Formats: sequence, C-alpha cells, structure tokens
Amino acid sequence: MKIVMKFGGTSVGDGKRIRHVAELLKSYFDKGNQVIMVTSALAGVTDGLLETAMAACEQGKVSMISEFIAGLKLKHFNAVNDAIDNKKIRAEVIEHLETKIDELEKALIGICYLGELTSRSKDNISSYGERLAAPIVSGAIRSLKIPSKYYTGGEAGVITTDSFGNAKPLPKSYALIHERLTPDFKTSIQVITGFIGENEDGNITTLGRSGSDYTASIIGVGVKADEIWLWKEVDGIMTANPKIVQDAQTIQFISYQEAMELSSLGAEVLHPRAIEPSMHNNIPVRVKSTFKPDFEGTLVITENKTSKNVVKAVSMIKKIALVNVSSVEMVGSTGKVARIFAVLADKNVNVRLISQGSESSISFIVNESDRVKTVKAIKADLGESYNVDFRTDVAVVAVVGAGMAGTPGVARRVFTALGKENINIIMISQGSSEYNISCVISSECVNTAILALHNEFELGKK
Repeated sequence: MKIVMKFGGTSVGDGKRIRHVAELLKSYFDKGNQVIMVTSALAGVTDGLLETAMAACEQGKVSMISEFIAGLKLKHFNAVNDAIDNKKIRAEVIEHLETKIDELEKALIGICYLGELTSRSKDNISSYGERLAAPIVSGAIRSLKIPSKYYTGGEAGVITTDSFGNAKPLPKSYALIHERLTPDFKTSIQVITGFIGENEDGNITTLGRSGSDYTASIIGVGVKADEIWLWKEVDGIMTANPKIVQDAQTIQFISYQEAMELSSLGAEVLHPRAIEPSMHNNIPVRVKSTFKPDFEGTLVITENKTSKNVVKAVSMIKKIALVNVSSVEMVGSTGKVARIFAVLADKNVNVRLISQGSESSISFIVNESDRVKTVKAIKADLGESYNVDFRTDVAVVAVVGAGMAGTPGVARRVFTALGKENINIIMISQGSSEYNISCVISSECVNTAILALHNEFELGKK
C-alpha cells in the first residue's frame, strides 16, 4: 500500500515524539507498505520565528535575535539527542542544523538593520521550522536502520505561484513529484517539509493555513498514493468539539463535501484546501491519532457511506462579527450587493456566511479581526445613504450532513432544539448543497446550543 503520512506539530513536538513517529513509520514500512512522510515544524517554532521576525523589523534589537537563536538551537539539539541514538547520524544532523540556524540568524539580523519584512522574507523565515525538523525526523528513521532522505517541498517538486504566504501548486508539480520521489518509494522512507514550496525562480513560498496537510495531499496525488494519512492529536473528525460535548464520537466515514463544509464552519481538523487535490483525484484521506495508532480514525472519501443520522456533525465559529448593510437605494438596483463584496475582496476580507432577507438589506459574517476595516470600506465606498452596523457578541452554530439534502424537517428540528433552550436565532444561512444549516446566535449561548443540537440528532449514540 502506498501511503503519504503527515505528522503535525504536536506529533513531532520534541525529540521523544519524533522518535515515536520514526518507530511508527518503521512499523508500517516493515509490513511492506511504501511510506512517504510529511513533517511540520517542532511545536511552537513557526510562531516563534514569525514573532521574532516582526520584532526584529519593528524594534531592530540584534541582542533579541541572539537570545532567540540560542533557544532555537537548544530546542532542536535536545530533539536530536532524544530522537537519534546513533552517534554518527546525530553528528551529521547537528552539523546540518548549525548551518541552517546560522543562515537564519543572518536573515533575521538583515531584517533588523533594514527595518523591513516583506512577504517573501516572511515566507523564507517561517520555512525554517520545517527545514530544521525534516533532517531530525529523517535521522531518527535512519537510526532505526531504515534508509531515509529529506527534501524541502521545492526539492520534492512542489513548484508554486508567486503568492507568498498563500501559494498554490502549479500543474507541473505533480509530474515533478512523481519523477523525483517514486524511484526511492519502495526502498526508503522519504521525509518532505510540509507547508513550503518554491516558485519558478527558486524562492521559498508557503502554502498558508494547514499548509502541511496541503503538502501531503499534493504529494499524495503526485506519487499516486492509495491513501493519505493525516496524523493529529485527536481521534479523527468528531461529531462535535469533545471539550464541549463529552459523548462526542469519532465519525468513521465522511465525504469530501461534508468535510469541507465542516472545516469552513469552524472545525479545525481539516482545511478545505488541504483535501482539494485528494478529492479531485479520488484519493482517500484518513485522519488518525498519533497517540492511538491502532484506532482507524476517520476516512474521508468521495461517496458518502450510509448513515442512520441525516446530520453528521455539529460545528461552531467564534471570534466573528455580524455586519448588517441596509439602504432603500438597494431596492430595484442591480449590482449593489456585488459592489459590497467587491469592496471587501479588495481589502482581503473573507466573508464567512451571507443572508439576505429583503432587497433593502443584507447580513454577513466576517472574522472579528476584520470588523473595523469592513465597516470603514463599505461606508467609504457606498456613502452615507447606506446604514452599516455590526455585532461582535455573536457566534455561528451549524449542523452538517449529506443526509440533510432532500430530507424534510431538518430545519424545524434545529430551530425547535434551540427554542427549547430559549436561544434566539439572529441570522440563518443554508448552503445551496443543502449540506448545512447555520445559525448566528449570542456567543454566550454557543455551548448550550452545541449540546442541544448534538442531543437532538442523537450524535452521541454509538
């Protein structure tokens, strides 16, 4: 079986966990599977890199960089010592890390003196997390007497657009990945840096949110994998957030479309972009727990398996703002709504949900962090004849499931369950696919709402 396995920051958080991952990979390789591993950075490293780069740009303190570099070295050298028990391999890896960390320090000092941090520089700096992790993981695998090589995303063939911070793979990437990785697929465990690629000029790019998952999906398509496994710290995709709902269950099977709906509505296990290449090439994606390797987790597939529940899961979005735009000028006029969203697109504001109750008004959800520029942009473009107001004391709750399509009474059950808890619905939105019903409610009621909906659709019953 050809499997591309991605391990996140928690799974490779330190040396002991990297050793555990290496042993896990060896167990699958020894059973005759062909395995490629995609790694994230060690826990907290990417955030630390970006925070230090921003501080270097704004404050220009070289002493601060020296302190950060010392801590970064200690973290990675400790990881090497815990993950690799072969002295020769350990020395090789430390020598490589010394070189890379020296490069990083010079780049950060350059930012310090220039007082400038471009998108291109930010991608270069943030890429060091994965570039430092990959040789440690590969070294740990080699110390278990399994051949292993490590590659950056670009070296593996992930060639992207020039959109620094949010790059996408070019079509030629898949052929390059196949050409570069398949010759050693059967005889070694290759380790690829997640999150990063390179543009056609050879500059490092990053793939944005859930970039390591995205990399795994891209690599899986390139090598024509049988499955792509995303190893997380959770048991799979759950029927609800287990921190809120104690009897939340792992969903055994879920369709690509359902998984995408869930992720866009607040579930953080998967990101829509991360499974898009797999979906278009019909490669199953399995979400598993690093801490329960024998548990099958959730399988994301093209066709939805039959389920006794029309609703598959309940999700939520917090830290949002509800924006209302109204004006009599909207009545009977064409292009006014399009103009509103064109203005927001120019400001890079992501609109999460939309609801229009009449010609004279429209309501939509944006991230709370975008609230101020959203209101300013609309008022500046449309003028004083438009009333724009907002609320930030709100959250979204949503029910998701392919079984909802064409099934009467689902909306009634949602509204009745919330009504029994005296929860007022401020806004309603339903996707054209009929795979979800979303409600905006007061943020103080969100946990109660999640529990009520989970119970109403009996998602906690095995």
